[in-house]
Amino acid sequence: MTSPRFPYAPAPESRAVVNLRASYGLFIDGEFVSPADGGHFKTENPSSQEVLAEVSSAGPADVDRAVRAARRAQEEVWGPMPGRERAKYLFRVARIIQERSRELAVLETLDNGKPIKESRDVDVPLAAAHFFYYAGWADKLAYAGFGPHPRPLGVAGQVIPWNFPLLMAAWKLAPALATGNTCVLKPAETTPLSALLLAEILQQADLPPGVVNIVPGAGDTGAALVAHPGLDKVAFTGSTEVGKQIQRDLAGTGRRLTLELGGKAANIVFEDAPLSQAVEGIVNGIFFNQGQVCCAGSRLLVQEPIVEGVVEALKRRLDTLRLGDPLDKNTDIGAINSSAQLDKIRRLAASGEDEGAQRWSPACTLPDRGYWFPPTLFTGVVPAQRIAREEIFGPVLSVLTFRTPEEAVEKANNTPYGLSAGVWTEKGSRILHMAARLRAGVVWANTFNRFDPASPFGGYGESGFGREGGRHGLEAYLEGSFDA
Repeated sequence: MTSPRFPYAPAPESRAVVNLRASYGLFIDGEFVSPADGGHFKTENPSSQEVLAEVSSAGPADVDRAVRAARRAQEEVWGPMPGRERAKYLFRVARIIQERSRELAVLETLDNGKPIKESRDVDVPLAAAHFFYYAGWADKLAYAGFGPHPRPLGVAGQVIPWNFPLLMAAWKLAPALATGNTCVLKPAETTPLSALLLAEILQQADLPPGVVNIVPGAGDTGAALVAHPGLDKVAFTGSTEVGKQIQRDLAGTGRRLTLELGGKAANIVFEDAPLSQAVEGIVNGIFFNQGQVCCAGSRLLVQEPIVEGVVEALKRRLDTLRLGDPLDKNTDIGAINSSAQLDKIRRLAASGEDEGAQRWSPACTLPDRGYWFPPTLFTGVVPAQRIAREEIFGPVLSVLTFRTPEEAVEKANNTPYGLSAGVWTEKGSRILHMAARLRAGVVWANTFNRFDPASPFGGYGESGFGREGGRHGLEAYLEGSFDA
């Protein structure tokens, strides 16, 4: 006998907390300005295709103006400033993010398409936490392990993706500012609004002009920023293809580079794992933010004796997920960020069927407007299939099986990526055994997609290099000095 299903009454978050401007300028030298040689583009709500605002796009001259402003601020104000004074600004930014958290969460959901409960409970609190954490480091850099007199690199160019717009901005800006660097940030073309609201917060916090500059735009804007000779450091989060091009462009220039790229994480479930807990972790690992997560657990490796039970439990759980209005507090699955991303997900899902895997999705009605894809499960997957090899970046889970820990390690490492992995078992010794052999920058034990600003994050191979978060995240923005 099945349990009764009760309907959920709509619980929409109010849009009235956000004061959307009709148009947004570039944020350069502490002010919103019109582009000199750029243009304009429109950003839309992916759940309804409603145009939200017109945003200025930076051209090469605008990028140059931003880099020059950052250089002046670094040399004249921010670099010479004592760490304890820089910390006060970072603390102030963190507190204002908390105070304006509801506004930020609603704006992030409108511009990105993710459920409001994820923006409200994960993205915004973690963004504030990163500024708080690195504010604490600002006057303690001599004790971070990079020499007694570490120096900032100078000006950092930072390019962030569309899947976690505000959080990725915090990941990039907070350690750079704490270490005395100034920044030119390029948000993704499809999600510029929370970065521009962050610019307002920086003004509210009285951050000195030029310390942070924000230049929205498409790929050509990012290319102009990365190529600018006035940068000392480039930090990029995005696709592996673009990351490789950036590495080629910077080769031989002497500029520092960190890359956080794609992933194809293995989530490994052993037969002694707590099944109910594992199912929740699997769902969170792949369907959080519609699977648009670089470290998503998109490959589920299940030990053969329990595979049928795990798949049936997953189907029951997926049948309870609610797809719909991202601003509704009951929604579990929101909209795909763009039509281009939706097309990619559809193509790769179709290839799974074409190559013989069995596709299943719960019964759900997709809205008429917007970009939507149902949570999808593939069984009968083998490592040679595209859905087991390529990053889908969507709510699609591929289920593979294994018999022994050695086979699990072999299949998990059978990928050019190396960003994350998960292990589910009751044996602590097995967790340590697996973690030592999995080629992944982060290995979660009996959980998945858990982040803390004090913990480093990053990958190997085609998932990039360098670490963000924790004490390790400071190193990418410091020039060590071991002079007496």
